[in-house]
Amino acid sequence: MNKFLVLILGLFFNLSIFAQEKESTNKIIALYEKMSSRRPMFNADSVRRVIDNRPYFTMFKDNYFLGGFPVNKQPTDMNSDVKFQLSISQRITKSKLPFDTYLFIMYTQKAFWNVFQESMPMHDLNFNPGIGLAHLIIHENRYIGKAMLLLEHESNGKDSIWSRSWNKITLGASVLVNKNLELQLKTWIPIIDSDNNRDILNYAGIFQFSADFMTTNRNFSAAAIITKRQGWNMNFNTVVELSYKFRKKENQYFFLQYYNGYAENLLDYNKFKSMLRLGFVIKPTDFSFF
Repeated sequence: MNKFLVLILGLFFNLSIFAQEKESTNKIIALYEKMSSRRPMFNADSVRRVIDNRPYFTMFKDNYFLGGFPVNKQPTDMNSDVKFQLSISQRITKSKLPFDTYLFIMYTQKAFWNVFQESMPMHDLNFNPGIGLAHLIIHENRYIGKAMLLLEHESNGKDSIWSRSWNKITLGASVLVNKNLELQLKTWIPIIDSDNNRDILNYAGIFQFSADFMTTNRNFSAAAIITKRQGWNMNFNTVVELSYKFRKKENQYFFLQYYNGYAENLLDYNKFKSMLRLGFVIKPTDFSFF
């Protein structure tokens, strides 16, 4: 019973942190739908104003709280867990830098919590701060996506043989196919400074492709994220996500996530996992960034 109460309190805490987002969500989504339509309704300056008028402090990636179990083995207290992610960003400038570029900082924290074990230990915490430049992609007076150059650090804050860390220079782009579908591509140059994870590219990959579909009313979304691990073999880490909004005027969704592959967390980056988890997610006001 105590563990159940902890789960409920955790869900409530995660949903409450970003409740302030809902006030501006509908206005921004309305602008976004117009901006991402196939008709050139906005000239370039209008598009910049829409982007610049968004809040400086906002979500960066999805913020979620999930519980689940492995699907490739018998679920037990030892291999079932809770996974949650908090992700925020702070825009430093408007898109007034050269080439319609703006500067921002971001921070993502991902946690794996063994709530079903005695004393409910926190298995691994992954910290991912960074700084980036984002460039607005405008074609024929229509916003069609953005490109990003990121300098990222990721580590789990542990010491001795359990320490994991690396840095990477990430180049990514997201392109709107239409107002319902966005495609993303990311690749990175690694700077590995820990002897405990020198081979992390064999498991965490070298580039990532994702597709994110969202219905016009923003009530349902589906995404697939595929990460190519290093090597010539057809070896991929795969994530499939389904989201359904349970209240039309809120930015909160029921969330189903399936992870299949390696490097879901840093501590166990070289261990294969196939996990199915269910919970809640709070999404950015447009498409998610993976």
